[in-house]
Amino acid sequence: MSCPMPPALGADGRAPGSPTLLLVDDDDTLGRVLERALTRLGFQVGRASSVAQGLAMAASTPLDCAVLDLKLGDGSGLLLVSALRARHPAARILMLTGYASIATAVDAIKLGADDYLAKPVDAEQIVQALRAQRPPEPAIAPAEESMSVHRLEWEHIQRVLRDVDGNVSEAARVLGLHRRTLQRKLAKRPSPQSR
Repeated sequence: MSCPMPPALGADGRAPGSPTLLLVDDDDTLGRVLERALTRLGFQVGRASSVAQGLAMAASTPLDCAVLDLKLGDGSGLLLVSALRARHPAARILMLTGYASIATAVDAIKLGADDYLAKPVDAEQIVQALRAQRPPEPAIAPAEESMSVHRLEWEHIQRVLRDVDGNVSEAARVLGLHRRTLQRKLAKRPSPQSR
């Protein structure tokens, strides 16, 4: 399943029958930039900044695509995935996060997301992911060589954060770290190549 291609723009700069896209991100600046760019690329974009707003918009609007941030002010974007999948089974759902980990990517795919991108991303990368066909199996394959110590630590921290619903103070307590130490580790996320 892929998001429909936007049709050619009319004289008014709008495309009749443009695919509808729900963008849920609590970063106002990024949200505005992506909304403008995706609109220029031919999508009818509805923007929300919370789980509650996203659910309300999904309930009242037909959707072809959804782009969801993982961490929102009122909860996890993962809460939106299964609700959107139930209400809009043919919609293409893309998850965005600044805290990419294998554990959250697997969770998103299991809940019904079609793809998962780590921030920073631009509108072209989003459109490319929205148009891609979903593979029959999740695209996350186990690494053939072992992961680096830093990557293993990162994955463990992400699992603990997921288990405590993103509460950094609680995660620090579970991990036996000072909160500021954990925040420094989160700021230094490992590169995808450091497997």
